[in-house]
Amino acid sequence: MSAPAFIIPFFWDPTFLLLIPAMLLALWAQGLVSSAYRRYSQVPARSGATGRDVAADLLMKGGLAGVPVQPTQGRLDDHYDPRKRTVNLSPGVYQGRSLAALAVAAHETGHAMQHAEGWLPLTLRNVMAPTVGFGSGLAFPLFLVGFLFASFRVLMDVGILLFSLAVLFHLVTLPVELDASRRAMAMLEGGGYLTVDESRGARRMLRAAAMTYVAAAAVAVMSLLRLLILRGARR
Repeated sequence: MSAPAFIIPFFWDPTFLLLIPAMLLALWAQGLVSSAYRRYSQVPARSGATGRDVAADLLMKGGLAGVPVQPTQGRLDDHYDPRKRTVNLSPGVYQGRSLAALAVAAHETGHAMQHAEGWLPLTLRNVMAPTVGFGSGLAFPLFLVGFLFASFRVLMDVGILLFSLAVLFHLVTLPVELDASRRAMAMLEGGGYLTVDESRGARRMLRAAAMTYVAAAAVAVMSLLRLLILRGARR
């Protein structure tokens, strides 16, 4: 559930300094979520339920019993797949009985709820995802060609346009993830899966994970600003 890795422009110039605060924020956020997961994955929930149990139960209560809960092979690669309509949980979450496992499982279930409701921000993100994945890979190479060769200056604008879509994707992702965490805590507390003390730990875990998305958005915005400054210097 951590934010996806972000590709940094691969050439150096003074404008690279703009990225340093955002990059430091990203490193801090990644360390924060890793630390929170390690801590709360060692704290067993008194309910004794596994992440898989909680996700399946929440889906059933939400009228989504047909959405399967499946294990993955990786670590912290928990996600909801809107194409297959499956909740996918890493082994430590799927089998885990910790506060972290329950929080992550409920968070991914929150995405399934968003999808079932046709929640607009999630719908927008799902529509954008294929184009953004393809375009973001081309953005920097196209920009660099236009930056280096005067006869291809238009490619800078194409690269910026493609990268702007990636920035928009990161910004749309923020409310999607924050809402999924809000839903997760409401479902966990309302369903009696966590005590009051346990809820505090689960909430800290989800807040730490949310910071990775905030950091990714910050890096994206500052990277776009850098490209705009570089383009202006070439005019």
